[in-house]
Formats: sequence, C-alpha cells, structure tokens
Amino acid sequence: MFGFSIQKLLFTVAVITAVWYGYKWLGRMKEIRDRDAKAKLRRERQGNGGASASAAQAAEDMVECPTCGAFVAASGAKSCGKDNCPYTG
Repeated sequence: MFGFSIQKLLFTVAVITAVWYGYKWLGRMKEIRDRDAKAKLRRERQGNGGASASAAQAAEDMVECPTCGAFVAASGAKSCGKDNCPYTG
C-alpha cells in the first residue's frame, strides 16, 4: 500500500522537474515582458522629447471657492454659477 516502486519514484521526480522548469520559464517570460515594457516606455519618452516627464511635474495649485466650497484651479478658474462667486467666466 505505501510501498515505493520505481514507477512511483520516477513519476514523482518527473512531476517535480516539470513544475520546477515551469516556474523558471514563467519567471523568464515575466522578465522579458518587464524589459520590453521598460524599453517601450523609454522609446516613448525619447520620442516625445521628454514631454511626459515634464507634464508629470507640472502641478497646479487649487483654491477653495468661498461661495460653494469646491476646489478650482488657481489660474483660469471659472464661475460655479452661484450669485456671489468671485470667479468670472
């Protein structure tokens, strides 16, 4: 019942080996996908002249509208439509 036959041992070794190499293969595929994604991102940044990097750094200050309490951009803010709104447009 619990005897170890050569067939059981060979089958167990084959399964362990298949699982081992399967994980190694999946790891290599992940490395290749990551490397390709980084290369693609690098090419896109170089093609835009670094526009995506400068766009990410361009943050704009927000101010709270005293009338409605909504936060709007400090420059170019538009009216919220309420009577006492200090912003035009």
